[in-house]
Formats: sequence, C-alpha cells, structure tokens
Amino acid sequence: MVKRREDLTTPRAKRQIGVRYDADAFGQFSESIARFLGTARFLVVQTVIIVVWITYNLLAPDRFQFDPWDRGLVLLTLVLSLQASYAAPLILLAQNRQERRDQVQAELDRSVAERTQADTEFLAREIAGVRLLLADVVTGDELREHLHALSRAVERLSEGMDVGASDQTTGEPARSLGSGGDTTGAPATSSISSTVSRE
Repeated sequence: MVKRREDLTTPRAKRQIGVRYDADAFGQFSESIARFLGTARFLVVQTVIIVVWITYNLLAPDRFQFDPWDRGLVLLTLVLSLQASYAAPLILLAQNRQERRDQVQAELDRSVAERTQADTEFLAREIAGVRLLLADVVTGDELREHLHALSRAVERLSEGMDVGASDQTTGEPARSLGSGGDTTGAPATSSISSTVSRE
C-alpha cells in the first residue's frame, strides 16, 4: 500500500541521483583557475617545470629517473594531457559565466539608455515650453515705452482736469452777475465745450 504524504500543498519534487554541488562556488573556482591559466606567470611556471623535468630525466642516473627519456617521457605527456583536458572545460565554463554577466550588464545598460533618452526628451519639451513662454513676456524696453505712454496720458488727463476746474471757477461769477438772462445758459455751455475740445 502506498503511503500518503501529509502535506499535499506542494508538488512532489523529482528525485535526483548524482553528486550535488554549489554551482556558484564551482563557477567562481573555475573562473579563478581560468584567470590563472591565462596569465604570463602560469606560462613561465609551466615552462620552468617542463625544463627541469626534462633536464633531470636526461642528466640524472638511470635509477633516479622517474620518467626516462628513452621511454618517451610518458609521465610528462600524461600530466600535460590531463591538464589540457581539465583546463578546456574550466575555461569554457568561465566564458559562459562571463557571457551571462555581459548579457545582464547589456540589459541594464539598455534600460539606463532608455531612461536617459526619455529624460532627455522630457527636458527638451520643457525647454521648448519655457522658450515659448519667454517669447510672450514683455521686454524691459517695451515695458518702459508703455509706462512712458501711460504717464503722458495721465499727465494730459490731469492737465485737462485742471483746465476744466479753472474754467468752472471763472464761469461761476459770470453766472451770478448776469441780469435778466438765463443764468444756466451760454457760460456753462461754453465752458463744457472748451473742456471737451482741450481734452
């Protein structure tokens, strides 16, 4: 009889058979190895080791040689083959991780460029609007001309009011001294007409 699980809210995961490892840690290790293999220090160290290996197996007595020359340096060939067989996958893994990082960085750069372009277009529209508003603003010379014209008009109006007031004051005695005629007739009419003509 199949035993029922108590928790049925989560799907059942597939059983994985094999070695479990931290992919990120292994990727960092492979990148460190690939960076070391691609340096001049590694080439110098490898060259020194190979030269010492061959020199020792050529000059040392036969009983002390661990990789004789007459056997074709089999051990050295095996070591170099193992190194190449492990170095190539490690370098490819490091390249794949770098490619994924480049893709993420390219997407970030694209999004930043899009935001920058949108901000630039917004600022361009704002500057155009400010220029249109500044085109409608009155300049200092125009404002001074308008103020000068208004001051002249006010001066003319004040002069007309002063003249009208002086005519009315001179006409009042004439109306009071007139005899038998219409006291509200010609003098008042003449003063109003003269005021209108001066304005």
